[in-house]
Amino acid sequence: MASRPKWEAIAAAKRRALADQIPAEYRIPLHLVPPDTQLDVTPFPRQSGWFTQRELDITESSAVQIVTKTAATTWSSEEVTRAFCKRAAAAQQLTNCLSEILFDEAIQTAKSLDEHLRKTGTPIGPLHGLPVSLKDNFNIVGKDSTVGFTSLVNDPATSHSTLVELLEKLGAVRYCKTNVPTAMMIAESVNNVFGRTVNPLNRRLTSGGSSGGESALIAFGGSPLGVGTDIGGSLRIPAACTGIFTLRPSFGRFTTQRCRSGLSGQEAVMSVNGPMAKTLEDIVLFSKTIVDSQPWLLDAKCLPIPWRVVEHRPKLKIALLWNDGMVIPTPPVVRALKETVAKLKTAGHDIVKWDPVLHPKITDLLGRMFVADGGKSVEALLALTGEPIRPEMISYEQANELGTHAMWQLHSERSELQKQYLDQWMAMDGLDAILAPTTPFASVENGGFKHVGYTGVYNVVDYSAVSFPCGVIVDRNKDLDTPNYEPLSNLCREIHSDYKADLVHGMPVSLQLIARRLEEEKVLAMTETILQAIHPSGLISL
Repeated sequence: MASRPKWEAIAAAKRRALADQIPAEYRIPLHLVPPDTQLDVTPFPRQSGWFTQRELDITESSAVQIVTKTAATTWSSEEVTRAFCKRAAAAQQLTNCLSEILFDEAIQTAKSLDEHLRKTGTPIGPLHGLPVSLKDNFNIVGKDSTVGFTSLVNDPATSHSTLVELLEKLGAVRYCKTNVPTAMMIAESVNNVFGRTVNPLNRRLTSGGSSGGESALIAFGGSPLGVGTDIGGSLRIPAACTGIFTLRPSFGRFTTQRCRSGLSGQEAVMSVNGPMAKTLEDIVLFSKTIVDSQPWLLDAKCLPIPWRVVEHRPKLKIALLWNDGMVIPTPPVVRALKETVAKLKTAGHDIVKWDPVLHPKITDLLGRMFVADGGKSVEALLALTGEPIRPEMISYEQANELGTHAMWQLHSERSELQKQYLDQWMAMDGLDAILAPTTPFASVENGGFKHVGYTGVYNVVDYSAVSFPCGVIVDRNKDLDTPNYEPLSNLCREIHSDYKADLVHGMPVSLQLIARRLEEEKVLAMTETILQAIHPSGLISL
């Protein structure tokens, strides 16, 4: 019998090691494991009877509620950590969302936090006792950050990412890292090391990417707060696929120092870190807490901008992006836009139209930036173990490397498009924000994600954006495709041809709100205003 290729053997060993790290008490009893035909596994923790009521109370609480109760000693850090370790372990067994398991270290950290609070009567920081999950690329000493490459298995980090150090000082408990696509450059979370992460709301659908391990874990209830990254939509796409909240900040607000990248040194478009959670309040908690910790004293690329109190006008001027000039959204997203606009108008907000004239150019530019090295970064990491390139990344194999002069011209083109986009914004006197789809769909079948145009534009112009569930749920009876629509492109025709109302029935629909660069406080405050207009009786949370 022929031996496995080197890369396959490495991947198989890594998956076994990960599985072995799940303690026996956190392994779902065989008679309780949902069948593969059960697509929505989010009810499992409550319906299985495997979780105690205390564990359910803890893992169904928001991050804000958790830090309040740990600070008051209503819950100990240890019991909170153990509850989330168990639920994260269940999420891994049902969705394949984890890449590193740190349960033992997390419980020891939680015990030390409890001891500190017992001795001093004071929490160690504003995130005292809060379990925080981390995307795979955040370096933790002694742990792998494979970013989906078999060549980076058994290559443990020798230093922490700066954000990891900050979270520890603030009292957070790190307990797991989450799966990503190869090089973190696919809009779904699938790689040759760990395989595919699926959506806990419907396991036939993608949880998105590249922060799709985070989105699956959070949507399942296995994390109260996670941190992902975004270079072309990698926070917002997975958040939209699973109906949770996220903030894509402008570069410089949160530290990105000492994180691993699949395209190391690529700075034509900057990757940013951001929080993911089930409530907007938790996104604000993370954002304010991180900025208040003054990360610019540790990371030279962080901007020294303290957290600002924002009082925007009660009636906003919002530009609607009905489509991006390339792909018309599928019927559920169109309905979500229409219903949201109607509610915003009822609440007195001024709605105007945004012309996507620049969006195709900017999206094309983003694609050229990603492969400017001719795919050499990806090729070099694959070659070390003979790992084949995944079909989703074929553009990296086919790319031609740009020389220095051509790369400089790319930068000049980017700067000019940034200027034109800002000019278009400023020409709409008093514009507060753009409201747009996050993706053309609620989610898609695993392997079917095809368009990042709605998110990638805002990476190039570096604007602050929040993706949020708008309260619309896909309905197979309401969201039938329109047979006579005029496609904007072959890709648009293909996406609408692939749309299956029955498959995505019951999935949440998300939209995104975009403010200008470095307006994180404003976009969060405006999102709350929009949620109040959508649901005057209370904000949306899952």
